[in-house]
Amino acid sequence: MLIRFFTLFFLFLSLAAPSLAQSADPKSLIDQLAKANFKQAEDLLMQIAATGDTRVVPALEAFAEGDLYFRKSDNVVFIAKPAGSKLSLIDPLTGEGVAEVAKSAVTKIKVNNNLRRAIRSALGGLTLLSPDRAIRLQAAQQVLQSPSAENLDLVEAALAKETDAEVKARMEEARAVSLLTSDRPIEDKRAAIETLKSKGGRDAISVLGGALGSADEELRPDLEAAIASIEDTLVFWDMAQNVWYGVSLGSVLLLAAIGLAITFGVMGIINMAHGEMVMLGAYSTFVVQQVIRTSYPGLFDWSLAIALPVAFLVTGAVGFAIERGVIRFLYGRPLETLLATWGISLILQQAIRSIFGPTNQEVGNPSWMSGSFPVGGMTITWNRLWIVVFALSIFFTLLVVMKKSAYGLNMRAVTQNRRMASSMGIRTPWVDALTFALGSGIAGIAGVALSQIDNVSPNLGQSYIIDSFMVVVFGGVGNLWGTLVGALSLGVLNKFLEPSVGAVLGKILVLVLIILFIQKRPRGLFALKGRAVEA
Repeated sequence: MLIRFFTLFFLFLSLAAPSLAQSADPKSLIDQLAKANFKQAEDLLMQIAATGDTRVVPALEAFAEGDLYFRKSDNVVFIAKPAGSKLSLIDPLTGEGVAEVAKSAVTKIKVNNNLRRAIRSALGGLTLLSPDRAIRLQAAQQVLQSPSAENLDLVEAALAKETDAEVKARMEEARAVSLLTSDRPIEDKRAAIETLKSKGGRDAISVLGGALGSADEELRPDLEAAIASIEDTLVFWDMAQNVWYGVSLGSVLLLAAIGLAITFGVMGIINMAHGEMVMLGAYSTFVVQQVIRTSYPGLFDWSLAIALPVAFLVTGAVGFAIERGVIRFLYGRPLETLLATWGISLILQQAIRSIFGPTNQEVGNPSWMSGSFPVGGMTITWNRLWIVVFALSIFFTLLVVMKKSAYGLNMRAVTQNRRMASSMGIRTPWVDALTFALGSGIAGIAGVALSQIDNVSPNLGQSYIIDSFMVVVFGGVGNLWGTLVGALSLGVLNKFLEPSVGAVLGKILVLVLIILFIQKRPRGLFALKGRAVEA
């Protein structure tokens, strides 16, 4: 009886051994896809991934793209690529060309969305142990997006060997989402929930929400608490992101308005051509970059540093010419001054159209202004950050000039009492001319910064002129601190209104609020003291 048992046992092993060996052979598993239905194909994909053989990656990628075929004569599976009127058959493991056949000799293996998800999961598991860091990071991301309990052992094995901090953190998240789909103990799943909770983000909410539908009653409160905590955190970071967007918009408004605050405060001139000074600064940046691209390409990262003095001098010279040639004859006639500067703005726009054309011009970002980085749950772009830093630098530099220099003292004297300043020997006409040139030069510098975040076109300045006037009036005419507070306040207010009422209606509401504010405080937030009424 015992001999008979062993005989049957060894007979079973002899019959099963080829089958077991065959099931572990990735080529055999791939060939079985030829006659498998969708459900069977999913099972085969799990078995293929379980082999750990990275040679199957091209075959799985071809399967996902619909390039996997089987030969009708023997049901052998190949990767097929067009070769004229025929198909070139490629071995799915070695990548070597096998033959060229007529399209009628092969049949495409069908794939649906469920299979594509299974393929992504299998590919993620197979590439977790790649020596290439970028591939491992991408594989962990794939597992994170398509969690599968079948990949859990492989994820844990890769996690134990991983030394890169970023890849390891992503693998821990991938392990957590895979744990929630497994039959592991509930304590492990609770730890996975805590991992996802600490990760946060909308992806974590999606994963936890998906697990909530099939979770045990004992685990449901943990999932609901984690989702609620992440949602509260997201609300906070969404508000922080809006504040940052508002600050970055406010810095742009500050750059555009700070020159206007000086000219409007000192001279009382409503300069409708101020936006065109911004536009000229942006085009100065374009010209500088074109010269660097054609003659000195190695200096491109320094292009903005070179463009800043160029834009300041060009727009300052244009502003000086406008004041000396037109505006000085129109003091005390505000309507004529407004119409004259509006006409000048149209002339400048048309001149730029004639020279550079009506279309947008390309102004590149230097490498140090490209890209972004995360801060908590929000994203900060380098170009916006540098513009905020740049705007504050210009503001404080101008503040020092106004407070500490002789020119600044003369300017403040003319601002507060023009007649008294003139009687004290200050040449007020030249103060007016230099002030207008300074305000125009600062507008040109603003154009350099705006060229990095907006389209450089003849209409660039028109987008900011009305907002700039609102900033100046709201903050207090001629007061730099008022301009700073007004720009940042209006920027943040705009960004909080836009999501709920839209960009256009948001601007209308801001304008209405400013009008109501001016009714109560006609001189703005920070009114200058000691300004006399001039006859």
